[in-house]
Amino acid sequence: MEGMAVSGRKKSTTGVTAARRPEVRLPPLVPYDGEGLEPDGDYDGVRFDGVDLADASGRGARFMDCALDGCALDRAELARARFIDAVLTGVRGVGTDLAEASLRDVEVVDARLGGVQLHGAVLERVVVRGGKIDYLNLRKARLKDVVFEDCVLAEPDFGDAQLVRVEFRDCVLKRADFSSARMESVDLRAVAELDIARGVDRLAGAVISPAQLMELAPAFAAQIGVRVEA
Repeated sequence: MEGMAVSGRKKSTTGVTAARRPEVRLPPLVPYDGEGLEPDGDYDGVRFDGVDLADASGRGARFMDCALDGCALDRAELARARFIDAVLTGVRGVGTDLAEASLRDVEVVDARLGGVQLHGAVLERVVVRGGKIDYLNLRKARLKDVVFEDCVLAEPDFGDAQLVRVEFRDCVLKRADFSSARMESVDLRAVAELDIARGVDRLAGAVISPAQLMELAPAFAAQIGVRVEA
């Protein structure tokens, strides 16, 4: 068994429905021996082990039952690509284009990425665990049953995105943008550091802790035009 993630949905006493985690069981994989990627390529049961995919053009490609381990994804063109039952471990790169991509039953572990374009993408049953992602662009994306865990998200953009059953656990959110976002059962209580730059007024549908409420009180007050003075 190449990899597995535990699935299941927990009941919450607060009425927030927990995200359903992916269940990935990879079959025996065939090592990738090609060069780069092909637009609309079909990759089934393939292991990309340390492959340099910088500047690769895989627009519309399909990755099913695949593992990407330690791959370079700098400026990789993966718009409208589909990742199904896949595990991405230790991937790294700047400017990876995953606009309008589809990720279903996917694990992303210890990624080091910057400027990732996932605007308009669809993420369903996805876990992002460990690592750091700078300037993650999820504008107009749809996230359902997604968990961000033990990772750092620096200036993530969730503008106009739809978040349903999304959990942030023991992760750091720096200068997050939730402008025009729509939320349902979004759990922020276990965030290690919660810093919202824009969109604090779009937290309806999310649950926060009492301590977080106190930290966000000035932003809430400013949003409704209340001036707080001693």
